[in-house]
Amino acid sequence: MIELKGVSKIYTGSSSPAVDNLTLTVKSGEIFGFLGPNGAGKTTTIKLMTGLLQPSSGTVLVGEKDIATHPIDVKRNLGYVPDTPVLYERMSGVRFLSFIADAYGVREANRNRIEELGRDFELTDVLNDPISSYSHGMKQKISIIAAFLHDPDIYILDEPIQGLDPHSAFVLKEKMKQACGAGKTVFFSTHVMEVAERLCDRVGIIRRGRMIAEGPFEDLRTTAGTDTATLEKLFLELTDDIAAAD
Repeated sequence: MIELKGVSKIYTGSSSPAVDNLTLTVKSGEIFGFLGPNGAGKTTTIKLMTGLLQPSSGTVLVGEKDIATHPIDVKRNLGYVPDTPVLYERMSGVRFLSFIADAYGVREANRNRIEELGRDFELTDVLNDPISSYSHGMKQKISIIAAFLHDPDIYILDEPIQGLDPHSAFVLKEKMKQACGAGKTVFFSTHVMEVAERLCDRVGIIRRGRMIAEGPFEDLRTTAGTDTATLEKLFLELTDDIAAAD
């Protein structure tokens, strides 16, 4: 479970908050899609959830623990994919993943997950190559494998599909579904509305740091007074309406 209670983040020198009094609960066994225009506060929110940033006010609970007071416990049970892969590029792919396995205490008996995930994401032939030789898409795959390697209970994924080939995008979506089916929590941001519409139990739309709509897709349709609109159409209408009001 992930819970944000009145969370705000104001960067030094800014006159307005990047995240503004955000309250949200994401349950276990749920895939939650986090949507918003560029600069809306999605990545800042995710960095607050993962402990990379500290909130200016409010509380962030991940797995029922406050990440501010129990950062190691939270991160031990968290799989995180950043918006841009952050890797040790002088390492080979397999050495980097072995390092991640060591950091999370993955038992030797479970190290075959490196090979299995490498095969799933079609990286087997390059795992012994230096990461510096990888394309952006291959680096994205390594970042995803690192997040899934220790089989955590909570996944926080920032634009994870960006840069993936169709096969790997399909594999990732299947693994997100499997995690949800196993009672785990999946929170991910995306600009691909079709993916969010098909995959998510609930979605939230953020603009200028504030949640402007949240709930199951069908509920958003009902609120908008339509039963035929796509999520993309609802997203554009909601964000345009807010922009017009501004």
